[in-house]
Amino acid sequence: MALAIESKTNIITKYRINKNDCGSPEVQVALLSQRITQLTEHFKSHKKDFGSRRGLLTMVARRRRLLDYLKSTSPARYQALISSIGIRR
Repeated sequence: MALAIESKTNIITKYRINKNDCGSPEVQVALLSQRITQLTEHFKSHKKDFGSRRGLLTMVARRRRLLDYLKSTSPARYQALISSIGIRR
């Protein structure tokens, strides 16, 4: 299930670096985190939805790779992002 247009634009405007930014690692991680949260709630009531679970695992792996990239290139941006999203406490 995709994100709603309003929530997606809100996330992009919150985490973008400049006015035309929609693909920076911060935006991508924030969008993936929102979708991961939605799917986690979905699995609480649909325990046997294994196709979506596979998609969830690929999203988690993609988010991890993006965070590793951000940590290696700019540790300050990495720390700001994980504190604002609330992951890896």
